[in-house]
Amino acid sequence: MSNFTTISYKENELNKELAKVFAALLEKKTVDAVLAPCRQANGTIMQTLITDPAQTAAVDPFAPIAPVSSAKIASSLTAKPSGKKIALVMRPCEIRALIELVKLKQANLDDTLLIGIDCFGRFENQDFYSLREQGLTAESFIKAAQGGTTATKDQDIIEACATCEHPTAANADIRLCLIGADAGTFAVEAATGKGEKAFSDMGLSSSTAPGKRAEAVKSLTAARQEAFKQKMNEYREKINSFQALEENMAKCINCYNCRVACPVCYCKECVFVTDTFRHDSEQFVGWAQQKGSLKMPTDTVFYHLTRMTHIGNFCVGCGQCTSACPNDINLTMAFKAAAKVSQERFGYEAGRSVDEAQPLTVFHHDELVEVTGQMK
Repeated sequence: MSNFTTISYKENELNKELAKVFAALLEKKTVDAVLAPCRQANGTIMQTLITDPAQTAAVDPFAPIAPVSSAKIASSLTAKPSGKKIALVMRPCEIRALIELVKLKQANLDDTLLIGIDCFGRFENQDFYSLREQGLTAESFIKAAQGGTTATKDQDIIEACATCEHPTAANADIRLCLIGADAGTFAVEAATGKGEKAFSDMGLSSSTAPGKRAEAVKSLTAARQEAFKQKMNEYREKINSFQALEENMAKCINCYNCRVACPVCYCKECVFVTDTFRHDSEQFVGWAQQKGSLKMPTDTVFYHLTRMTHIGNFCVGCGQCTSACPNDINLTMAFKAAAKVSQERFGYEAGRSVDEAQPLTVFHHDELVEVTGQMK
């Protein structure tokens, strides 16, 4: 059973109390470093690796922005053993992506303490900074979200978040809980043995879960599941043929931003940046002569179909691909549509468990018998 403790904070001092939690982890030598979203000197918010307890004063983990996926950063920090223990403060989708990277041998959880936050969603980067100039803070956003709305001054959270069915962090050692919390409070939950030790190191007193939490999590999850179903139906009605998909991807310029932003795009070398797709002039002219014209750059739809095939089983629907696209192509829903089919086909859910083998990495004698034609 999880241990909880409830912490109160004064108005505009949520981050001050959170800083105390992270500082205690460093002061008690529970971890050697904390990776958490922090306010930078220039006003931006970026993931920051903190080793000095005093530097935790800049933390802002509930700010509704995620410029990059923390899973990619966590991979860089943990893929090779450093001998240092790191607390990773992450959103639920980021932890789920990290779980997939662990199974791909591109991250390691041995020397980590996963601290998951309840997630009410995020804005696109520029929208967040525009809204912040108008007075948006993490606390004002949380207050609005707890009241049932994530829209702020005609802006709403990104579609990926509005349709995310995982608002709480599974597989976290410690959870920072705001869903269902009373105003001016948050709860710290120790969810694993690692979390229990950190809980004890920080001297936190144990109590029961916030009384409204279970029902609030259930309600928010149900609302997002319904939103996902509606958006998915709308997308599939619109993108119902290869021609429709091609038209949807027509603005792609092969910048590959989506590949770089994707936390589970795992290849060390992408085939699309090798000589395989560096065509010479004669090939381009020959293709143009076959049809009379040739859209340039080529291979744009094939690029996205390849990524859907390659990472569909691992997609966690974080929305970073759409955020990175300079031409506002709704890649998230395209990939979620592909991922839903492939993951359901294998009875698999990305990020559900570090012990669950990824599809196509193990052989099952009676798997897909209707495809292989073998007798049971």
